Amino acid sequence: MRNVAIIGRPNVGKSALFNRLAGRKIAIVHDQPGITRDRTSAICERGSRPFTVWDTGGIFGAGEVELTGQVLRAVKQALHESDLLLFVVDAKDGLTPVDQELARMLRKSQKPVLLTINKIDHDKHESLAADFDALGFDKNVSISAEHNRGIGELLEQIEKLLPSPDAPGEIKLQSSGLGQPISIAVIGRPNVGKSSFINAILQSERAIVSELPGTTRDSVDIAYERDGRQFRFIDTAGMRRRGKVSSSVEVFSVMRAERSIQRADLCVLIVDITTGVTAQDKRIGGLIQEARKGALIVLNKWDLVKPKRDVGQTIRELADEARERIFFLDYAPVVIASARTGENIERLFGVIDKIERASETRIGTGVLNRLMGAALATNPPPMVKGKRLKLLYATQSSGSTNRQLAPPEFVLFVNDRRLLARTYARYLEAQIRKHAPYPGLPIILTLRPRSQKL
Repeated sequence: MRNVAIIGRPNVGKSALFNRLAGRKIAIVHDQPGITRDRTSAICERGSRPFTVWDTGGIFGAGEVELTGQVLRAVKQALHESDLLLFVVDAKDGLTPVDQELARMLRKSQKPVLLTINKIDHDKHESLAADFDALGFDKNVSISAEHNRGIGELLEQIEKLLPSPDAPGEIKLQSSGLGQPISIAVIGRPNVGKSSFINAILQSERAIVSELPGTTRDSVDIAYERDGRQFRFIDTAGMRRRGKVSSSVEVFSVMRAERSIQRADLCVLIVDITTGVTAQDKRIGGLIQEARKGALIVLNKWDLVKPKRDVGQTIRELADEARERIFFLDYAPVVIASARTGENIERLFGVIDKIERASETRIGTGVLNRLMGAALATNPPPMVKGKRLKLLYATQSSGSTNRQLAPPEFVLFVNDRRLLARTYARYLEAQIRKHAPYPGLPIILTLRPRSQKL
């Protein structure tokens, strides 16, 4: 699939255009310059030929010197990997020296460039586009990303300028739905090393890494292929406590991170090993549990605490302590790693393989009913208002066919589903895990009355 990169100085409307092409709000749109610092991608299916569109950080924006340099490197990488560049300028601001410098940079890339003059919100703004003739680009289109004006013409121009597919079946193959990637949300508090962790996997700087907390403000989708297997890593904003959020942008970032949990198949909770599990780590773990998502805990920054002797014992002690603190995610495997040195990063994929195999494990109906019967006989359910839970029949559901790493769901037909206490449900889950551990996956118990069929 062809790649189209959106390039421009800060606050010209790149993210608004990205969202418009993607057909949904992915990138954060805000009046504050420099909000988008990472590269964000999505598939645009609005035209006859789907393509991948990339949103990039604003170039030459005000801010930290180091971070601006990283943004510039990320944009250069986008230039290298893209088949077409959408050079976005702001009609209301007019032609600026930064636009002129950026135009020179884009011409050197030897890539097709479509000058996209944004913020032409109505007819009386059309004359503003003439200012940009001095840039010397042959192809240009006037749009308003915010008001969906001129987007149809933009898509027509994109289709004309994009190279032909490599093969007749390319588009069909991309949209067939086969080989659906595993979506992995990398979440955690600010500055625990989420982006560094992803970069260690990718061995690139696609996600921007900075010691400044809160660098990642969007949830960034990053495609990755390994041994023929497709993955989609979702690099999320650091999740602070709501009471400590200092700006509306960060509020949106936290909301976006929470939504990333919902659309992920597996959540990787990154914990800073130097501080240990904090109350906020436990809150984030609670969001994973509530969403009933697969989970994996990574204790990052191992290089800062690794002892010279008794390494194995230290690893066991740290892992046990993390499990004890985040006890409600007791099904989540713990990996101790260093994003900075790359130590144990490879173990992540071995654990994911185990979780994937576990998601395909089924317990036969006969075995399950004997298992549940023995559990109830050994430890009968507690009385609730003079009544006791009775299990009539149990079976494992077929699960979700359109979801990767789907957690196992067991349907229990009972006399009254209101009689199942949460503590007893955890007991039944533990008995199931004795038979099939289901590492990394929550166990879902769905209760139905005796009269309701499966």
